[in-house]
Amino acid sequence: MTEENLTILGQPTEMPETPDKAVLDTVANPHKGETYLVRFTCPEFTSICPVTGQPDFAHLVLDYVPDELLIESKSLKLYLGSFRNHGAFHEDCTVAIARRLTDALAPIWLRIGGYWFPRGGIPIDVFYQTGKPPEGLWLPDQGVAPYRGRG
Repeated sequence: MTEENLTILGQPTEMPETPDKAVLDTVANPHKGETYLVRFTCPEFTSICPVTGQPDFAHLVLDYVPDELLIESKSLKLYLGSFRNHGAFHEDCTVAIARRLTDALAPIWLRIGGYWFPRGGIPIDVFYQTGKPPEGLWLPDQGVAPYRGRG
């Protein structure tokens, strides 16, 4: 999809009912051939436990090295927001987001860190990447401290 085919940016939009119904718009990478990192941080990600129906909360950090396409950020926000009423385990949410973005962007490299807040007293962190990062890539730490509770 190119800029003239954007379906969400500049339009009034509703939150998609489900992640499957969400549209991910892309734009052309104006720096194709350059090795650089794009980072999106979603510190207030929410989904629903598929068993109990209780809300789950995570801090997501998504890093990717674009090839021909960039993700349009409003469509990404709506996609991530569509998980708010979606029942799935932490592992499923984290990996599904990575796979969907990989399918939409065909990036050179992508990783996601899903830092989930405790459920049943146990925090779950889920990490996924498409392979080794490109040589020479500046890859900063994701900057999310391990869960420490109240201490």
